[in-house]
Amino acid sequence: MKAFVLCGGLGTRLRPYTYENPKPMLTIGEKPILQYVIEHLKKHGFEDIVITTGYLHEKIVGYFGDGRKFGVKITYSIEKEAKNTAGSILDHKGKVNEPFLVIMGDAITDINLKELAETHRKKGAVATVAVKHYVTKVHYGVANMSDGYIKSFEEKPELEHYINIGIYMFSPKIFDFIKEKEDFAKDIFPRLLKERQKIAAFKMDDGIWMDIGRLDEYEKLKDGKEIKQMLNR
Repeated sequence: MKAFVLCGGLGTRLRPYTYENPKPMLTIGEKPILQYVIEHLKKHGFEDIVITTGYLHEKIVGYFGDGRKFGVKITYSIEKEAKNTAGSILDHKGKVNEPFLVIMGDAITDINLKELAETHRKKGAVATVAVKHYVTKVHYGVANMSDGYIKSFEEKPELEHYINIGIYMFSPKIFDFIKEKEDFAKDIFPRLLKERQKIAAFKMDDGIWMDIGRLDEYEKLKDGKEIKQMLNR
């Protein structure tokens, strides 16, 4: 099965580390974040991989090459300018004839991609979005109001959501809804809903999903010990 791995971001929140390496090439333990992603893809049968990249792309190409040493086939889509998440795959319109995966190259997860693909097949949707249970803790008392009057207070409530974790299965039809330089979350999914297309959900209630997006998160995890314990439990 084919997977697109999106690696085009600048990683500005992780500077100064990302001045010399793109975010997916920052190391956790002894290997880059992107290697965790590729090894996970191979484990679940996604061995035909397209990496979309731009910023410092030569670091990614130089390390992974054609993918043979990792047991996969890797090709590259190099961006001269930022195309955003959906725009980055648009050049493959008409070249993909079966459902495919899109995953970010800068997050570590143990999500069951085979189950995601099977859910997408069964639902018959244009898109299937992986979502994860997430709790937001409000550190203040919340006032519930109506008609200008306070009706009740909640002291430091916990709000529960399902968040989009940036892992998608798509049918080839998705290309009909993508325009240049568009983003899946901001542009494509709202368009699908407006045009009454089906978007299925794949709930990831358990397991690991770590978007290493801040300096303090990366510095806490970069020795690899915590990630290794999580992945081996």
